[in-house]
Amino acid sequence: MTTPPPATELSAAEARRIALRAQGFLGTPDRRAGVGGVLRHLGAVQLDTISVLARSHELIPYARLGAVGRTTVENAYWKSTPGARPHAFEYWSHAACILPIEEWPHFAFRRRAYRDRPHWNHTLPTGTYEQVIEQLRTEGPLTATELGGAKRTSEWWDWSSTKVAVERALMYGEVVCVERRGWKRVYDLAERAVPADLLHDELDDTECLRRLVGLAGRSLGVGTRADIADYHRLRGEQVDAVIAGSGLVPVTVEGWGKPAWADPAALETPPRGRHRTTLLSPFDSLVWERARTERIFGFTHRLEAYVPKPKRIHGYFAMPVLAGGRLVGRVDPAREGRTLVARQITLDGPKAVPAVAQALIEAASWVDCTDVRVERVDAPELRVPLTRELARALD
Repeated sequence: MTTPPPATELSAAEARRIALRAQGFLGTPDRRAGVGGVLRHLGAVQLDTISVLARSHELIPYARLGAVGRTTVENAYWKSTPGARPHAFEYWSHAACILPIEEWPHFAFRRRAYRDRPHWNHTLPTGTYEQVIEQLRTEGPLTATELGGAKRTSEWWDWSSTKVAVERALMYGEVVCVERRGWKRVYDLAERAVPADLLHDELDDTECLRRLVGLAGRSLGVGTRADIADYHRLRGEQVDAVIAGSGLVPVTVEGWGKPAWADPAALETPPRGRHRTTLLSPFDSLVWERARTERIFGFTHRLEAYVPKPKRIHGYFAMPVLAGGRLVGRVDPAREGRTLVARQITLDGPKAVPAVAQALIEAASWVDCTDVRVERVDAPELRVPLTRELARALD
């Protein structure tokens, strides 16, 4: 049995900077690669229906690149020209995610698992699945509405048989989504939409997992077993089975109390460069795992959109504020016409005021707002300094 090499020792600050650089928040971003480069670098961008300033998948590249045009974002994710090679596809990874099209083979293990598991609680009338496949084959890419209707009633969860069938086909890999119209998935046959060199399930489960663990480790920079497993929602034992061959190296991190692994390339050069100051989507991969966020930043965050309003602490869609490589506060934003409204702001002390003001001004400009209004500041004594800073920046 081969003895593993001794683990590299990292301070908590070193690990934090490695994570920030790996996630695109430290150093100069590769603007030439643009939004597509951000997607390939992260390996997964989570989707969500909530739209406050913008939808989460738009906020991800904005947080790293700045005020990139929203049409540019959409075009970078989804095929915009008929016949063009798709940039990405949607599938179940960390959650429902946009994934680089090159990762299609890596999810063969999950497609096989879906095919082998018992069907959902939804029962399909005989022939419905086959009918959906034939309709796509005959008519080309279609939305669920165009296939015959997405829902049976107005309730969001009450899917029609057609919608159940096409989503099942998506999970099996017979159907793929590489494009959206508005917020609607456009379904197509995988054999037609996925490039021929990628359209295969040839990788066995072990190889799929090995590649995904390696990709997760590189996207995180450094992470524990749980961090790496969570990135693509793998099981801990799946990570254990392949991590030795993933290319990641063992490290110990001050204060983490758990074994960790790092991308060896991330250890070669100390992370340096400019830190981003920005609002973060709660679904950003820098902060989407609460235990990791607490361990790295000492910052406890919870999405409260689905919490009853009287029980919310920080607001409906509170967005962490990143500045100087630390999380320095939260903003719960809204829009009223061309005014960005900060319904609630939490600041980590007076030093956070300039950064929060900067993040608000930049976000307002990005979504074409010309004014910022603050409604509530959790520390009342910081309200005047904050509004003064905002007024100065807006002049």
